[in-house]
Amino acid sequence: MSEEGALDEKGSRKVRRRTILKAGIGTLGAAWIAGPFIIRARAESPVRIGLIEPLTGTYAVSAQNAVHGTRLALDQINGKGGILGRPIELLIEDSANSVDIGVLKARKLIDLDRVDFLLGDQNSDTAQAMAHVTSDKGVLHIIPGAHTDPITGTDCHWNVFRVCNTNQMLAHAIARKVAENLGKKWYFITADYAFGHTLQAAFEAQLKILGGTKVGGDLSPLGTTDFSAYLLKARAAKPDVLMLLVAGSDQVNALKRFRQLGLDKELSIAGGLQELEPLEQLPSEARIGWWVFEWYWKQPGVAGVDHFVAAIKQRTQKMPTARTWFSYVAMHTLALIANQEKTLDAVKLAQALGGFTLPADVALQPHALTYRKSDHQLLASAYVGNAKTLGDDPEDLFEVTEVIPGRNLALENTGCTMRWN
Repeated sequence: MSEEGALDEKGSRKVRRRTILKAGIGTLGAAWIAGPFIIRARAESPVRIGLIEPLTGTYAVSAQNAVHGTRLALDQINGKGGILGRPIELLIEDSANSVDIGVLKARKLIDLDRVDFLLGDQNSDTAQAMAHVTSDKGVLHIIPGAHTDPITGTDCHWNVFRVCNTNQMLAHAIARKVAENLGKKWYFITADYAFGHTLQAAFEAQLKILGGTKVGGDLSPLGTTDFSAYLLKARAAKPDVLMLLVAGSDQVNALKRFRQLGLDKELSIAGGLQELEPLEQLPSEARIGWWVFEWYWKQPGVAGVDHFVAAIKQRTQKMPTARTWFSYVAMHTLALIANQEKTLDAVKLAQALGGFTLPADVALQPHALTYRKSDHQLLASAYVGNAKTLGDDPEDLFEVTEVIPGRNLALENTGCTMRWN
């Protein structure tokens, strides 16, 4: 297998000797749209899979980890005969955290590159828009890491499946612990797009059940670098808890400033989502708060985890993250169901995938993971705990206090009405 394009440590494209670039240059407004990075398996008639992730911008680091997980799965699958005896060819595109670019790339991959399946995007707005494209075009689509609830709720599609938890599941996992241990007066700083909006709505619903009070809140644009004004407003409201509902580099910037302003001495901080990528970028004194992880590398006794960790660390010199795991699961899901059903037909595969349970060496969690038939949501576990300021292991940055099965967190009725093409 040869790589026709690769990512450097900053998520940028680098061209290698004898590289063949399959890149077209077009414009969307004033933006340049780069062509795909391609991993080509040397054989006739490969199965083509497209991956769209925000390789530049706020989520660039986590997007690169998604690529690592996808590539590991691809190599494992191709090493065992591929899909239906055919090798996989992976085409990777950058959505640049733009809905318009993400949709354009999805159409290009489907109409021009003729992909059989599509994966992505981790930006909830982009993923939701892409789902409409793939549904209309009849392409099986797995969303590894976009959390907004409508994707497997009111805006569900027959061909779309999701690996990561919904925002409702994240809020359900931690809200009671926060209220009972830190207090019931909450102030929200929330990412101003679909992910943040639905996550805050989920927390507000939990807060109402718990008899708590929302004392204020602000929406922060994606890509905010200075959170000072938001944090000072939060302090003035005198909450028990600041609920920080942002991710990626936004979360890094917010937590650094929270600590620099000394707010950790005045109020607690928590949120629905924490990941290894932000914790790795933070100074130790800013690794604080109560959070939910969706997968963690330190799981003694869980089948397959040590092998997965070793394989990723050999490739990247870093521990795998939830983003690595999401995309690893998504790629293996496609191969498993296609080889089981012996077809690439999207409708047949989607029907078979509803109710499908992942094997332990792909699930890599202590509880069984099944794609729910009613809404195509994978019922994955939630890892509740707190960030570690200091620890004996410099790679162990989160203390898991409880692992909650997804079936105990998900709503039974998400509002999904599945319509089949």
